Amino acid sequence: MKLLLLISLVLAPFCLALGIVLPLARFETLYVFDQSPSLVAIIVNLASDQDWVLAAIVLVVSIIFPLLKMLVMVARALDMVPAGGRAGRALPHLARWSLMDVLLVAIVIVAAKTGGIASALSQSGLWFYAGSAVLAVIAHTLLDRVGPAASRTPRDPARLAPQAVAPDRPAD
Repeated sequence: MKLLLLISLVLAPFCLALGIVLPLARFETLYVFDQSPSLVAIIVNLASDQDWVLAAIVLVVSIIFPLLKMLVMVARALDMVPAGGRAGRALPHLARWSLMDVLLVAIVIVAAKTGGIASALSQSGLWFYAGSAVLAVIAHTLLDRVGPAASRTPRDPARLAPQAVAPDRPAD
């Protein structure tokens, strides 16, 4: 289990980096023109088209939240942050919101396909990006089970106090 945690913590950021810079999909418009944008190119295009809010949302939930989630998971695995600390408490929220990244990419592909004037074919960036999301979920699950924070359970202070030993003979 620890080996799988280590592998997923190493491969998830690697796949995320490839998923961000490699083309996500190839859009063929009228079967003459085609584009193969990466996630970074999509964000840059949104910003250049003055769609600042949408560019910011895509940037935050597709790049920043997944990166923060992976950093916190690695820090927890290395026992650099406590599970009950601010970063440890933020991890479930980061995990929940960073799953929107796959949803956003799927929405873009569905929108392109249902437009009727374009066909969309998935490219390697989408597969690396999806692989990163799956590996991050595996790492998050394993971190709660086998990580250093999981091995330290809060102890009951009453159990740590020395037990009063009854004397073998009655007191005088």
